[in-house]
Amino acid sequence: MRMKYVLSEVLVGLWRNVTMTIAMIITMAVSLTMLGASGLIYTKVADMKELYFENIQVSIFLNGEVSDEQRADLAARLDADPLISEVTYVNKDEAFKRFQEMFRDSPDLLSAVKADQLPESYRIKLVDPQQYKTISDQYASAEGVDQVVDQSQVLDKIFNLFTAGQNIALAAAVAMAIAALLLVANTIQVAAYSKRREVAVMKLVGASNWFIQAPFVLEAVVAGLFGSLLGLGALVALKKFLFDDALSALQGLFAPVSWGEVFLTFPLMAGVGGVISAVTAWVTLRFYLRV
Repeated sequence: MRMKYVLSEVLVGLWRNVTMTIAMIITMAVSLTMLGASGLIYTKVADMKELYFENIQVSIFLNGEVSDEQRADLAARLDADPLISEVTYVNKDEAFKRFQEMFRDSPDLLSAVKADQLPESYRIKLVDPQQYKTISDQYASAEGVDQVVDQSQVLDKIFNLFTAGQNIALAAAVAMAIAALLLVANTIQVAAYSKRREVAVMKLVGASNWFIQAPFVLEAVVAGLFGSLLGLGALVALKKFLFDDALSALQGLFAPVSWGEVFLTFPLMAGVGGVISAVTAWVTLRFYLRV
């Protein structure tokens, strides 16, 4: 009987302040969507780093005046280096073939470059790709070396952009969460004020604090759960219309977002939305409603 009364009071309270309830749900939905999206971004950037680092190479380009002795000494040094897992020597002819393959759609550029103009190089893979700076420091000043080029130097700039995007999304989620919490607190205050006489009567007849506070707290929890459902719908729409359609041509460059990962964010969003709403409502009642 008590549970039935509490649930009926929750529905009445939500309908009584329907405009504020809708505003609370929408604000919570936007906040939880940003939270879920930022979580997916963090996961995907971590996956991309792991994927790219596994295939990263360091190229050591030789200068045009390198001697056979310098080339042999460098090769022996690379073979003995414990930081290096694989070494591939690329002569001028092989470098030219790779150049032709890379720029096969630019005939003017191909006609302007000859095989003897391209430098010899050693392409190396590292045991730990994140040790590329150590390799660069060791071999940049070696005899016969022109320059050391590492693909991760470019990737670091890309990952810095993704990290900035992560931080922006997280900051936006925090800002929206604060707005949602303030709206929850304000809604609970209005609901408690509108029922102040009922609360006073219930207190006089011996109703417990939990019984009086439960409908208000559950109103906030229900709003948080509805907000998480809308947030999940927004993430599904992003997956469908952005990642699968608009950005489908870039799936080879970016780690794909699976449906499983999207739906796994729902327990997180529902938990955060429900718990934070309940705690906010309870704290508000403790300070505003002296029961």
